Amino acid sequence: MPVPILLVTGFLGAGKTTVVNHLLAHAEGRRIAAIVNDFGAINIDAELIAGASDGVVSLANGCICCSLEGDLLRTLSTLLRREPKPEHIVIETSGVADPADIVRNLMDPVILREAPLETVLCVIDAATPSTALEDSLQRSQLRVADIVALTKLDLADEGAGARMRQAIRALRLPAVVVDARHGEIPSALLFPANVERAPAPRDPGPKRPAEERFETLSWTSDRPISLPRLQQAIGRLAPKLARAKGLFETVEQPGRQMVFQFAAGRATLAPGDAPAAGVPRTRIVFIAELGVLSKAELDGIMEACVAGG
Repeated sequence: MPVPILLVTGFLGAGKTTVVNHLLAHAEGRRIAAIVNDFGAINIDAELIAGASDGVVSLANGCICCSLEGDLLRTLSTLLRREPKPEHIVIETSGVADPADIVRNLMDPVILREAPLETVLCVIDAATPSTALEDSLQRSQLRVADIVALTKLDLADEGAGARMRQAIRALRLPAVVVDARHGEIPSALLFPANVERAPAPRDPGPKRPAEERFETLSWTSDRPISLPRLQQAIGRLAPKLARAKGLFETVEQPGRQMVFQFAAGRATLAPGDAPAAGVPRTRIVFIAELGVLSKAELDGIMEACVAGG
């Protein structure tokens, strides 16, 4: 029996990982295999973890999760040979990936027969200005979508969802638009009941030249950082950032690790697990458009966050 694929796309920080986390944590007896670009980004509750082998983490609810390393088709082939075989496969794309290229790969006749692309879900932060939909990458992500999920409605003003729905309708897309509060989407929309029905091949459109648009910059420190100084630093960096996330220990709360996220102009902090041994106390990854932020500028701003610096 073929194993249907759910492809999850969306721009940096839109909330894709929250959606995938919710799907895996509320599998309702389904055996779901999730392929994600950044394995560390998946934050399944600790009680769901059963064990790991060969880069695959088994979840106690019967699901599994693995990172996308190398060729997508090879990763899919490996999952399809597992026993028991998954009933559904979820692929979370990178926030800077053009999903049309992935759709094109999934139209391979062998993959289409064994693991047909059933649904494409595009995740959009409801608080994003509607003008952001003019971006060519976001347009490409929307163009291939069957379902558009509006996330972070609790962080947006009251009319944000309605404005985004109107902007999406103006694009005359066939996609269904749904609210996804806290990453929750009706499972009936995402997992078809009749998996024996093979979906029709999709036309991803003409292949576009690859465009290197974003770069990743990292900053680490073996010393705790000052939280007020970090807030000042992020305020200075925010206009140049597309996304940032990391782990750090503060001088105000020694021995306690914090999880930092920055997306769509908003920064959030949450308590993390105990710091791991043998790694820097602070590890933050910043994503910016090419040439907008230099490593020297980033280091200069962030070094000022170090306690006693």
